[in-house]
Amino acid sequence: MKTLYIDCSMGAAGDMLTAALLDLSPLKAAYVSRLNALRIPKVNYSLEKAEKCGITGSHMTVTVDGTEEDEHMHDHDHEHEHEHHHDHDHDHEHEHHHDHDHDHDHDHHHDHDHEHSHGGHTHTHTGMHAIEHIVWDLHLPEKVEKDVLAVYKIIAEAESQVHGAPISQIHFHEVGTMDAVADVVAVCYLINNLKPDQIVASPIHVGSGTVRCAHGVLPVPAPATALILKDIPIYSTDIMGELCTPTGAALLKHFVDRFDVMPPMTVSAIGYGMGKKDFPRANCVRILVGETMDKPAEQKAPVQDEPQVRNYIPKDKTPEDVVLELSCNVDDMTAEEIGFAMDRLFEGGAFEVYTVAIGMKKNRPGTLIRVICSESKKQELVRLMFKYTTTIGVREAVTYRNVLTREFETVATPYGPVRIKKVAGYDTERAKFEFDDLSRIAQQQGWNLSKVRRIAEESLKEQ
Repeated sequence: MKTLYIDCSMGAAGDMLTAALLDLSPLKAAYVSRLNALRIPKVNYSLEKAEKCGITGSHMTVTVDGTEEDEHMHDHDHEHEHEHHHDHDHDHEHEHHHDHDHDHDHDHHHDHDHEHSHGGHTHTHTGMHAIEHIVWDLHLPEKVEKDVLAVYKIIAEAESQVHGAPISQIHFHEVGTMDAVADVVAVCYLINNLKPDQIVASPIHVGSGTVRCAHGVLPVPAPATALILKDIPIYSTDIMGELCTPTGAALLKHFVDRFDVMPPMTVSAIGYGMGKKDFPRANCVRILVGETMDKPAEQKAPVQDEPQVRNYIPKDKTPEDVVLELSCNVDDMTAEEIGFAMDRLFEGGAFEVYTVAIGMKKNRPGTLIRVICSESKKQELVRLMFKYTTTIGVREAVTYRNVLTREFETVATPYGPVRIKKVAGYDTERAKFEFDDLSRIAQQQGWNLSKVRRIAEESLKEQ
């Protein structure tokens, strides 16, 4: 199975994770162009080569309206700023809690912003509802959009608990907000493109010492980071400074399936995402991508009487060929409720979710809901089926699949990069342009899909 392993021995931050994911690919420049084509307001991504302790990797710089967050924030200290000086040099979260109330109009994200001046400079603070509108306006692929909002919700909930205030009263400095949004969008976008079967990470090195904010000097990990990392293995050494930022912590919490040593794997690519500061150890996040021979989740002790899928594997199959079919019948759910349940099941890790119209007892028309998943996801998906449908019973069956191998390439067009999905196997080879990429360009240019597809085909011929 395709495994992505994240080495957090020097912590993690959003820009370092982004740089490491980009460093994995020989097409990193095309991916940076693609990120910039998302047109996050005032944001620009720039990737440069960097070296730490003799190791060459990549460093990601995010500017907001031409300014890096750190240089802007360090010039303007005021009592409302929650300013972290991270030793990776990424001040990604500058959350502000205001004890006074603000009236919010939820119709548009600008209505959630408020401005005030300090030392001749105007600062804008943005609420969580505004962040949601910023993300919605990017027209990201559905899965990416859901991941971005889920990560930001983790950050906002942690800040809410730290300040003892509702999420609606937590505000983010404009530069810090857009810098963090840029990091979160980039990581979610790149992981969605890689489509790993599982993500494993090492225990997280959080650093040591203290971090300064406007409210005083706080211990490392900072309060918000510590809350996010609850129930996740972390450790500290003699390296002074905050190595794991709230953004990095939230991304790991959302995406990582388990925190452990690297599983046995055949590595196909390695990426290094570098921080700015120098330490006795290489200041980087390292990501390895490769194939593992088995599913680590299956190594846990089985529930008594729970059938083990591997016991049924035919000689001509491997564990990766085995899937489960989870099914239930319902006759008292609306189409909207079923659609909502399907979205939750996909979020829970299902390979596929589909419905079939059926006839049920008492001559009632009903719906068969079927979920295709790995054995490692079974318990979670059964839980979600009971939670989001009205069924009182879920059936399961072991089955096997035959799949073509998949790989992605990117073609550069005058209007932005377009991915090509290539599949092969069983004496078959096919390739097609990714619909999301064609759709994005078509919407931006006001064209139909056929025209965009012809442009992509012509660009491909020229390369």
